[in-house]
Amino acid sequence: MTPRADARDNRAQLVRAAREVFAAEGGDAPLDHVAKHAGIGNATLYRHFPRRRDLLAAVYAEEVETLRAEGETLLAHEDPETALFTWLGLFLDHVRDKRELALSITDGPGGEREELFTHWHGVMTDTATALASRAGLTEEVEPLDLLVLVTGIALSGAEKPRTERLLSVIRRGSAGTGQAGAGRARTG
Repeated sequence: MTPRADARDNRAQLVRAAREVFAAEGGDAPLDHVAKHAGIGNATLYRHFPRRRDLLAAVYAEEVETLRAEGETLLAHEDPETALFTWLGLFLDHVRDKRELALSITDGPGGEREELFTHWHGVMTDTATALASRAGLTEEVEPLDLLVLVTGIALSGAEKPRTERLLSVIRRGSAGTGQAGAGRARTG
């Protein structure tokens, strides 16, 4: 059964409000603050999200979807390598800025947390794979290698100028990995 339009609107409004409240106050912010920020009663919040983890997961799922959609848009970019590294920069920001949110998602009785994270990891890997394949970087540097390296940069605590430099180092280091790059590497 499809939820009524007002129920869908309330849910979307709660997720938007939660994103803002959690960004400002952290994942352990009182849910009363979320309901108040959304202009919706607590009962409605708990009807949509019976557990804190449900709301946290909904917010994080939207963040992952936004990043996936950015990747899909970048697939049409005229320069595939720029598209890949633009998305990796967005991924870096995501890991740095959303890590606390992701870690605050507790596990449920059925172990759903692992299932959610496996799904989200797959979405990120699929997006990186599509962009890396288009950029011709999949022969020697696997997309997962790029995600692991970028995650390391994000978790380093380095300031934005350094993270941008480190991402640039990865870009230069992976430039010779595609078929065209392999020819350059042999002749250069």
